[in-house]
Amino acid sequence: MPKKFRPVVSETPQSRTAIRGRGASWSPANRFEKLHIDQNDLDVVDVALGTEERPRRETQYFRDGTKSVITRNNSPDVGFETSLNPYRGCEHGCIYCYARPTHEYLGLSAGLDFESKIMVKTNASELLRAELESPRWNPQTLVMSGVTDPYQPIERKLCITRGCLQVLAKFRNPVAIITKNRLVTRDVDLLRSLAAHNAVAVNVSVTSLDSNLQRVLEPRTSSPQARLDAIRQLRSAGIPTGVMVAPIIPGLTDHEVPKVLDACAKAGAQFAAYTNVGATGCARVRSCLARHLKDLRRSCAFSVEIIGCLLPKRVQPHPLLQTK
Repeated sequence: MPKKFRPVVSETPQSRTAIRGRGASWSPANRFEKLHIDQNDLDVVDVALGTEERPRRETQYFRDGTKSVITRNNSPDVGFETSLNPYRGCEHGCIYCYARPTHEYLGLSAGLDFESKIMVKTNASELLRAELESPRWNPQTLVMSGVTDPYQPIERKLCITRGCLQVLAKFRNPVAIITKNRLVTRDVDLLRSLAAHNAVAVNVSVTSLDSNLQRVLEPRTSSPQARLDAIRQLRSAGIPTGVMVAPIIPGLTDHEVPKVLDACAKAGAQFAAYTNVGATGCARVRSCLARHLKDLRRSCAFSVEIIGCLLPKRVQPHPLLQTK
């Protein structure tokens, strides 16, 4: 009989002080680790965080020595079987991100660590090529990405995602991309090549058209207008492009759904999908807004229990995302 999980760390309440350019304001204890340094403990840090400005958290990048790059899952809730993640962690810092807890498997935190300590798969394209050349590979749609954004800021410099697209284009292997960054338009040449073989679909994720809210919930993503521009550029290049309205946050962004869909349709989006925020994401959103936008605290006074009861629902996905 499995042992009942019991917290091993007693933490002080999380910080109410926001960090500019970050979604999280602290690094909560790792549920798998017995030791934890509480940055709010004045015996540990030199700065009295309640009275002085929070020290800036620089982003650090670490080489990921993984031996394979294609991730598989058999979850009925995911909607795809294989995915490709050029990075682990995401500097976009979306506070609601369901992938945050994956950083705990690396001995890191789901909070600030997830968005400031990024694992980089520098040899991702070589690993991808080897896996696609293997006789064991059953050609199918790869999703970029499942637990990170393939076009987060560092991609502009490292071009790891672009390298993977070059391999996919050579093999003509179908790929479906999900991103919140206009940087995806940089790779129009490769996406156009894949589109010629009906082997690509791009989903631009748009949570809200309110840029003020976007900067709080998704601090290092492209602005809503930049994402609409990305849709226009991709469609003008003949690339199948849709919108992912995700996550929908009841009491905060649900009223925007018709406007988001209308704006994306006018920009050229051909299809759409959506998901609701999960219970843990909902709790993080409430905490985040309490730090940033006092005037919005009333509008987000929804129940975590109610949100947890809402099952993720999606409209019919693009054919590339359909599994047999």
